[in-house]
Amino acid sequence: KEEPSLYTVKAVLILDNDGNRLLSKYYDPQLYPSIKEQRNFEKNVFNKSHKADNEIAFLEGMTIVYKSSIDVFFYVVGSTQENELMLMMVLNCLFESLSQILRKNVEKRFLLDNMDGVFLVVDEIIDGGVILESDPQQVVQKVNYRVSDTHLTVMISVKSKNPTG
Repeated sequence: KEEPSLYTVKAVLILDNDGNRLLSKYYDPQLYPSIKEQRNFEKNVFNKSHKADNEIAFLEGMTIVYKSSIDVFFYVVGSTQENELMLMMVLNCLFESLSQILRKNVEKRFLLDNMDGVFLVVDEIIDGGVILESDPQQVVQKVNYRVSDTHLTVMISVKSKNPTG
């Protein structure tokens, strides 16, 4: 029996429609310690999910919830003991937050143009594998990231962040 882990979320992945990594954050250092292992896992996850109609997959002892939008796939990975609804809540919060920030243009080129904002959103929702926030409105407000039509301006409000730690 697997020991309970404080990492509710093991990883967050955003892959393009060829399975290439746009963003990956692994929160459990034991999970896939090397880049090679991570890429392998990502390839397996993509191969299992990109043609399926489901929102959930089980792979390598992990529960994976996912969602696609145009040419991008979003994944939230947890252990098999993890509540799928909890993982789905994180996935939906991530997607809705990015959708608001990117003005509903949740596709590869907009994500790539706004990676700073994408990382800020992920970090606002999950810290070290622990779920901090599941309300997209709160995330968008705290991140306070603006996509400009001509150029980018990033304003980060530090209200919610504690500098110690």
